[in-house]
Amino acid sequence: MNRFNVLVVDDEADFLTILSKRLAKRGVSVFEARNGADALEMIGAELIDVVVLDVRMPGLDGIETLKAIKRIDSAIEVVMLTGHANVEAAVQGMELGAFDYLMKPMNIDELMFKLQDANQARILNKRKKYGKAASEPRELNS
Repeated sequence: MNRFNVLVVDDEADFLTILSKRLAKRGVSVFEARNGADALEMIGAELIDVVVLDVRMPGLDGIETLKAIKRIDSAIEVVMLTGHANVEAAVQGMELGAFDYLMKPMNIDELMFKLQDANQARILNKRKKYGKAASEPRELNS
């Protein structure tokens, strides 16, 4: 598996820490943000390939954060996380460009498959748009 950068965005500190550790053990480079505003700041500072984004957060919610991410870099793929009561929001997220969504609590292996698929989709979309050079190392804000 190619290493790729994942930003996990969730306001639940314990969940964020545990999920980040579990992803890191599986070879993913993980960045963390506890809210939408911090996520957008991180995207401006780091090369992020895929975002795992909680739908329900105080302040900038998942939908507003998704819209802002896509304005910053439409190539970043987003996997939405939602509870049972917020499935409609996750579906709305997909209509706005999210790659997919998962229900909390989710199986870590299922999340890894989604992240790998999302990263592959990002690579293929960039190749279609920019040609073979898109698969080579990228620079910030490319």
